[in-house]
Amino acid sequence: MDSTPPGPAPRIANLLRQVRLTGEYHLLTEAIPYTRFLGIGVENTTGEVLCRMRYAPMLIGNSSIPAIHGGTLGGLLESAAIFELLLRTQTDRVPKIISITVDFLRSGRPQDTLAKATITRLGRRVANLQVQAWQEDRSRPIASANALFLLS
Repeated sequence: MDSTPPGPAPRIANLLRQVRLTGEYHLLTEAIPYTRFLGIGVENTTGEVLCRMRYAPMLIGNSSIPAIHGGTLGGLLESAAIFELLLRTQTDRVPKIISITVDFLRSGRPQDTLAKATITRLGRRVANLQVQAWQEDRSRPIASANALFLLS
């Protein structure tokens, strides 16, 4: 009998299995303090994994415009990439970011922001993703990112 206490890896693996079976994405986002704090949730109403960052006044970085803080947009883009990898692959570990480049294209208004990640290359150990964030019009992104993750 294995006397190793259950650590983070077994817990996240069990949670991922449950979320993949039930589609109850909130279980995953609520288990991560950072996504819970930023109000990031996962949706899959159209067959694609989307992340939504619900607007809250604390997300404003420039109150004179007002505009959503770039750091929160970066957090949304990174989270969207991680959730895409966790839910579209069979990995049972949280991918580790190697690099991310964020382009801020226009100011984010004080409203909900959506993000969609697309896996552009999936290797055995490394994955490349492109991510877009938008508000009202998906064809007018407010930020985009290219990200590279270590899978194991």
